[in-house]
Amino acid sequence: MTTQAIAANGLRKSYGDKVVLDGIDLTVPEGSIFALLGPNGAGKTTAVKILSTLITADGGQARVAGHDLTAEAQSVRAAIGVTGQFSAVDGLITGEENMLLMADLNHLSKQEGRRVTAELLERFDLTEAAKKPASTYSGGMKRRLDIAMTLVGSPRIIFLDEPTTGLDPRSRHNMWQIIRELVSDGVTVFLTTQYLEEADQLADRIAVLNNGKIAAEGTAEELKRLIPGGHVRLRFSAPDAYRTAASALADAARDDEALALQLPSDGSQRELRAILDRLDTAGIEADELTVHTPDLDDVFFALTATATTTATVPAQQKESAR
Repeated sequence: MTTQAIAANGLRKSYGDKVVLDGIDLTVPEGSIFALLGPNGAGKTTAVKILSTLITADGGQARVAGHDLTAEAQSVRAAIGVTGQFSAVDGLITGEENMLLMADLNHLSKQEGRRVTAELLERFDLTEAAKKPASTYSGGMKRRLDIAMTLVGSPRIIFLDEPTTGLDPRSRHNMWQIIRELVSDGVTVFLTTQYLEEADQLADRIAVLNNGKIAAEGTAEELKRLIPGGHVRLRFSAPDAYRTAASALADAARDDEALALQLPSDGSQRELRAILDRLDTAGIEADELTVHTPDLDDVFFALTATATTTATVPAQQKESAR
């Protein structure tokens, strides 16, 4: 049975008459990457602050690293690390001094602190810059130092609140690799981001937060299937073959110029098999078959524009996605 690193039920938070979180449920298995998406002001950072004990919820329960969020807050803090939206790096001191400061805050001995600092600086490719003021670091270097500082206490769960905001594409991809390596070491990552590609590339599961509620949750592929517009496109090189196929597949949309047919499909294995069976029965062989599904941009825009209730992934879609 999979152990849950984070299990939250009915979390609520309001500021005055503004409801930020309206009873959200979250489950994150150990050793996985969970991404929380949502527009600005959706409550992503509030969720991170609650789960990392920085603020208290108005209602609901949660367990983080097996500990009750309210009754065992100190045990939760000992098991987690947090990298916020804004850098915690002190630019007036060197990268190494920032690391050693974190070692002191984690009550490591001087010897252990220097050992951990040296290892993490090397791991994050910061050894050469270790003696330089952090104010001279690039955005990507500061972000790497930020995460290295978070790892000083060997947390089992790391909250990364929009960790690649403001980074150039190369630095962003380098950060993705660092996150993957953390998970391969057994760390659980709770990630908030506005970059849809980032969630698609990294996350085992994704939840979309909108108007204080979870609008939908699932794998990237499951979420894409929730949105209409998926289709299978069949292209033919011979006009005769195209006309035969168009006659046999009367429900397909035709593109006579491209000699292509388009059939609605959610992209699941079950639906693709059904289309292939129809082609075999009619004795048709397409020269090219491509499956088109909505991307996470489509999912995000659809859910955050209209979502008022939780969207669920049908059981048969979950099965076909495995």
